[in-house]
This record gives sequence, structure tokens and C-alpha cells, in this order.
Amino acid sequence: MDQATLQQVRSMPLFSALTDAEVGCLEPGEVIDAPVGTILAKEGERTGLFHLILEGEIRVTRIYDRQEILMGVGKPGHYSGEIPLLLDETWTATGRVSKRAKLFRLHEKDFWPMLGACPAVAREICRTAANRMRNLEGYSQQRERLASLGTMAAGLAHELNNPAAAARRAAAHLRETTDRLQCDLCHLAKTLGHDHWQHLVAASEDALARLGRAAALNHLERSDRAETIATWLDARGVPMAWELAPTFVSASVDISWLEEMMGKLPAASHAHALGWLEARLNLTLLLSQVEQSTGRVAELVKAMKAYSYMGQSPMQEVDIHEGIESTLTMLGHKLKNVTLVRAFDHSIPRIMAYGSELNQVWTNLIDNAIDAVNGSGKICIGTCQEDNQLVVEIVDNGSGIPPDTQAHMFEPFYTTKPVGSGTGLGLIISNRIVADRHGGEIEFESKPGETRFKVRLPVHPKPAN
Repeated sequence: MDQATLQQVRSMPLFSALTDAEVGCLEPGEVIDAPVGTILAKEGERTGLFHLILEGEIRVTRIYDRQEILMGVGKPGHYSGEIPLLLDETWTATGRVSKRAKLFRLHEKDFWPMLGACPAVAREICRTAANRMRNLEGYSQQRERLASLGTMAAGLAHELNNPAAAARRAAAHLRETTDRLQCDLCHLAKTLGHDHWQHLVAASEDALARLGRAAALNHLERSDRAETIATWLDARGVPMAWELAPTFVSASVDISWLEEMMGKLPAASHAHALGWLEARLNLTLLLSQVEQSTGRVAELVKAMKAYSYMGQSPMQEVDIHEGIESTLTMLGHKLKNVTLVRAFDHSIPRIMAYGSELNQVWTNLIDNAIDAVNGSGKICIGTCQEDNQLVVEIVDNGSGIPPDTQAHMFEPFYTTKPVGSGTGLGLIISNRIVADRHGGEIEFESKPGETRFKVRLPVHPKPAN
């Protein structure tokens, strides 16, 4: 390194306090030119390099939920690489040259001697590293919460879509069916006498009673019966025979029953009488669909309010099971193909806790279990009381956590998921909620085919503020 370049390096704030005796620590370094697009480090990789920007610009990005997020822009005087070197970890972000840069670079073997020989530089680098870790963790925690909220919102939207769509379809059919019923009534009023009306109404009441106690049929049985009735209706000139037949099948009405009813009515009224009867039965079926669908929507809204403890104080008496159930409802779209086993001890007491925060713990642990079984295995959730602690146990039959990974499970930003699909803070946040906020603890043990997480919460906690 020539004297002019050395003076440029020394002019940077990091090295401006170096004495002539200490400047020798810079001599092993090298100055490089980096064109636009040069990647200095990739997220999740190790480089063993420390860079100081002399000229140009570096953009630092991190992948969150498969989106590249800008974390900062490095200008002359800024440096990078100290955190991976100090912690012996991989890079938590990606650095890419955005304006042609001139960089001072030190290899790991020269970085540590520099820290030892230059106390002022060591203090500045450690201070900067601590601030960056704190800022990154705070930002990542916010992203984690937003990601969790996004997962819940997507799940809720998915779960709400089916009953809402069903209710909307049923409402549209209700309008059509009501119009048909009114039309058939107008025609029947011209052809039926008092005794005929009594017979038709009695037959409809019997059909409605049959509808309420009809046995379930498989698809093939239902299809065969509908075809038989549709053929019979079509032969008698009944309009929309193939659309009316399934309703009669649902009410366990067969051809002999229909013939007996028609036998006591004028021939000119048969088509409209059958249309009116089908419309009345169909109205009952459609109203049941609306009732079930709106009931499901109400259940989901109730679960969402319970999950978030909307409108309630943060610290309150909570039922652990209600929190777990509302969490399972929110994650229902991910549990479609999972065998879920509940082993709840409903005799355990309610506890004073931060309900919405505990639900975040259940979300993280259950979501991890779903990932572990690839969305199609078996998950068991159990509760019990041991001495003065409530225990929530979440067990999955996935491939297990590798032994070399287990030691890092509660380290910040450590994740076994692909880059960009996890923040590495889910377990950290969960552990802080359980330990710091509730005075409990999280334990886990894992082997191939069984991973078991235990959350222990004191029955009489002393939560921190």
C-alpha cells in the first residue's frame, strides 16, 4: 500500500485516532476497486473479510419472506464485516456495490491482530457492532410480528372465503327459488280446491320432516336416485326435471311417494305442484346453508377476537385451551392435511397472563411443527399441571432437529429454514415471552420421528413489565 493510499485509509473516522506506532496494523490490508454490482458478501455465507469504504456506495439488503428489503446504504467511512468476524457467524445481510467503490479490505487473520494492537479501533468496532445487532434485532422483531400478522390474516381470509362464498351462492339461489315458488302458487291457485290444498300442504309437511331426518348418502347412491326421479319427472313434462330431482333425493322422497301425492291432485296441476313442493324444500335447504355459513363466519370472527384479545386488557386471567384453540382456528388452512391430536387436561386452572403474547408463542411453535411435518404429518398438543406449573406440550413426528443445530435453537437470527423464509427470531421471541414476561421456560428434545417442545408457565406468575 503506497503512502497516499495509507493516508486516505487513516483519514477515515475509524482510523483517525491511530498513532504512528499503531498504524502498522493497517499494512496487511489491501485496497481494491469494486465495480457496480460486485457482491461483497451474501446473506447466510461466510467471507472472513472486513471492508472499509473509501469511495463509492454499498447497498445492504436482507431477505424477509422472499422479499429483498433495503437495510441501509454504506457511504465512505462506513465499514462492514465486523459482526460475522466477532461472532464467528454467517452474514445476516447481503452487501452489493451500487456505485463504483474503492475499499480497504482486511482478512480475518489480520483483523484480530488489529483489534489487539489498536484499542481505540477495537472499542469503536465493538460499539458499532452492538448498535447494529440491537437495531437489526429490533427491526427483525417488527418484521416477525408483521409476518405473523400476515400469516394470521391470510389464514383468516382463506377460512372466511369458503363460508362467505357459500352464503352468497345460497342467497342468490334463494331469490330464484322464491320467484319460482310464487309463480307456481299463482298457477295452483287457479286449479286447486280446498281439499287439494290441504292434501298438498300435508304432503309438503311430511317431506320437510323427511328432510330433517334423511340418512346420508354416498355420491353414487345420490346420483342414481336423482337420475331415476329426474327421468320420472321428465316423462310427465315437469320443467327443469334434472334440477328438481336432487332436492327430492335430499328429502328421501321416492317415486312411489310422489305418485301417491299426485294421485289426489288434478292432472293439470301436477307440474306446478311438484315445482312448488321442490321450491319449498329447497328454501329450507338454502336457509340451512346460509345459517351454517354465517355461523362459521361468526365462529371465525370470535376466534380472531379471542386470538388477539381485542378490546381486553393486556394482563388478564386466561384459559390456555381457549388460546390454543383460537390459534388452531387461525392456522386452520395449514392444518388441512395434518392429523391433529388434542390431549387437554381441562381441570388445569386459568392463569394471569398476557393472552395475545402467549398466542404468539402457540403460533410460532405450532407453525414450526407444521413445517416439520411438511403439512401432512401428525401433531399432538397436550396440557397438564405439574406441581405449580402449567405445561403445554407440542409434539410432531417430523424428521427431527439435527444435533448440531439444537445447540443454536435459541440464538438470534439462527434458522434452519431457507434464506428469506424465516427471520430466526421466532423461538427467541417465544422464549422471551415465556421466560421474561411470565417467569416460565421452554424446553425441547428431538430425535428422528419426534420433536417435543414443552412450555412451562407458573400457575401464579409474576410477569415483568
